[in-house]
Amino acid sequence: MGSPKPPEKALLFVGTFFTKENYYTEAQSLLERHFGEIAMETPRMKWDFSSHRYRKEMGEPLYRRFMFFKGLIEQDAIASIKLATNSIEDTLAVNGKRTINLDPGYLTPAKLVLASTKDYSHRIYLRDGIYAEITLIFQHGGFLPHINTYRDYQDEKYLKFFMAARNLLALLKNT
Repeated sequence: MGSPKPPEKALLFVGTFFTKENYYTEAQSLLERHFGEIAMETPRMKWDFSSHRYRKEMGEPLYRRFMFFKGLIEQDAIASIKLATNSIEDTLAVNGKRTINLDPGYLTPAKLVLASTKDYSHRIYLRDGIYAEITLIFQHGGFLPHINTYRDYQDEKYLKFFMAARNLLALLKNT
């Protein structure tokens, strides 16, 4: 029988969708107030994967960026973090429509986890209406997707960013 022990701390990240850079900048400022300094950001990337839902709500063209935060988090904090990012989305909404989508998650040496408000077969309920899913697993020197992993998270350039973030996590753990 194993003995319970606390999990290792994780690297917090927030994936974003937006149409205008000023929406990203506003959200970035609020996120830094909540979660501290950003250690790494991806460049703005045009997002041309599916989901008409985002385009209908936010317009076009859609862009994606990821922010990775310097302060490591307890893994069970992800539910509270998702509630906070939902609140930030509401704060930045215009006429009841989001100007930015904020999807928090965390990365450990073994996996990348996303938080969601939607239940599905591969998601585990955490609390307060928040679920979590393991989106990528680290195996054989790289990240591998699951059957339900979003297509963009399977994209080679995204996987490179997540590998860089995994290296960042190792550096932050040693400081």
